[in-house]
Amino acid sequence: MISTENVSKRYKNHLAVDSLNLDVRPGEIYGFLGPNGAGKTTTIQMLLNLTRPTSGRIMLFGEPLEPRDFAYKRQIGVVAEEPFEFSHMTGWELIRYFVGLYGVAVPAQRMEELFRALDLWDVRHGLARDYSRGMRQKLSIIRALVHEPKLLILDEPVSGLDPHGIRQVRELIQEYHQRGGTVFISSHILSEIERAADRVGILDQGRLLVEDTLAGLRHRLIQSQQCSIELESIPEGLLDRLRSEPYVLELRQDGRQIDVTVQAQEDMRAPLSRLIAEAGGIILKMHSAEMSLEEAFVTITSHNVAQLAGVA
Repeated sequence: MISTENVSKRYKNHLAVDSLNLDVRPGEIYGFLGPNGAGKTTTIQMLLNLTRPTSGRIMLFGEPLEPRDFAYKRQIGVVAEEPFEFSHMTGWELIRYFVGLYGVAVPAQRMEELFRALDLWDVRHGLARDYSRGMRQKLSIIRALVHEPKLLILDEPVSGLDPHGIRQVRELIQEYHQRGGTVFISSHILSEIERAADRVGILDQGRLLVEDTLAGLRHRLIQSQQCSIELESIPEGLLDRLRSEPYVLELRQDGRQIDVTVQAQEDMRAPLSRLIAEAGGIILKMHSAEMSLEEAFVTITSHNVAQLAGVA
């Protein structure tokens, strides 16, 4: 759906995007992450043909993106970070206007579904410019979805929304994704990306450091993993058997609970379970702590930049 080949963007002495190679696959949710100033917005502007790359090539839907090529935008829905609206149109009129640009023949039913889903039905005839910040953001979501695009490009889509609004937008995005839509989403709310994304790309100082699944990121970053195991009782000799295993790095016992630190090259819960069962132990509970996307993001952008750039 999106492919970039060594795309760079330079503004005088500032290299905003540096040799970017993205690969966004059909039907996936792709989380595009990076600290402020990393080049995310510049990348999105290039994907939308609002600014041209200094070098490199952009492919959308398998076709090269050419200067002044805007026909492809009928296949894309876009939500910008700041929902500006200065027209004298009502919310309903504004969406009707964009529906006309998209060439949708009978939009009323789809419009009503979206206005109701985002709690804007009762205010649809109010002036859009008088809407609150959150209401204008919801209107942007409607505008992006109303023409059933093949691709959604979302830049901070839940910015300015309360928790209820965030949940409404999340459900609409998931519904769109379940129907086969592709989502390219940039957001600072990492819990939303972690909840939804199939893969993520992390940008820092204009360079793509890593592009992987969340499980893949954890594998790259984590050298050890901790498992907390609660047993019915501790069989004699179990602790010594665990300590003798080469993958066990550290072991602590607290009553019937054992905390085992293991090497993280693979999921060690299965071999741990087998060993405990062979020793006659009965597992009541096992919990394996996992690195969150926020922890991975901070680690990549702050501590392991050079290492991960080389690995990726």
